[in-house]
Amino acid sequence: MSQDNNKYVPPKIWTQDKESGGKFANINSPTAGARFNKELPVGNAPLQLYSLNTPNGVKVNMLLEELAEIGVKGAEYDAYKVDISEGEQFGSGFVTINPNSKIPALVDHSNRNDGEPIAIFESGAILMYLAEKFGKFIPLSASKARADCLSWVMWQMGSAPFLGGGFGHFYAYAPEPLEYPINRYTMEAKRQLDVLNIHLKDNKYMCGNDEADYNIADMLIWSWYGQLVLGKLYDAAEFLQVDDYTHVKRWAEAIAERPAIKRAVELPLQSMD
Repeated sequence: MSQDNNKYVPPKIWTQDKESGGKFANINSPTAGARFNKELPVGNAPLQLYSLNTPNGVKVNMLLEELAEIGVKGAEYDAYKVDISEGEQFGSGFVTINPNSKIPALVDHSNRNDGEPIAIFESGAILMYLAEKFGKFIPLSASKARADCLSWVMWQMGSAPFLGGGFGHFYAYAPEPLEYPINRYTMEAKRQLDVLNIHLKDNKYMCGNDEADYNIADMLIWSWYGQLVLGKLYDAAEFLQVDDYTHVKRWAEAIAERPAIKRAVELPLQSMD
């Protein structure tokens, strides 16, 4: 690295010669894999969830609690806390089920007497797997309804990193505020909110106006953007002027009042010790 008048010039070859700084500097690394041996606890329920109540983690909580709300059998689960600030996601047991070492991850033991458990990682994949497994909260046939649902699911998975890793990191977690990245990701976060606001002007839910249209697209998107406009993320509601996105706010408030969602955002998680 060389500097001239405090201007950063990238080196010819990058090396990690110091901590990156910021909230998660103690766990950040350019390498993957397990850092220590630790087996995962396994309870008696068919589904075992390893997670944390972050926006990504809450997504799975939401679907599992919505399934519980309508009495779906076989969707019972045990939920364990993976403290990412302490690096628990790098234990050997967790890395086995998620080589990317990110929460959430889920293991389906419902076939434990007939075959190997099924491990699923990435929140979108988990919600699609569970929704299709139980035939709830996702259109199951090739149709416009299914196309709409999957389109918004993928929109969230592609867009949220700009909100979390982009805006959230530089606005709330970086070692110091920097104008360019904050401006860059604020512009993108507000553009995304405008996408949702325009769409929700004519839609009660992400995929329609009937109660039956509420599905995993709403859950995935609400966990980030719904909580954002409700002032739950990054202490940034005023900065982003979230009250301007009236249709997103209406949608977010309605979902927040669902009994399953109230349970999901405050879900008790068992210790992995």
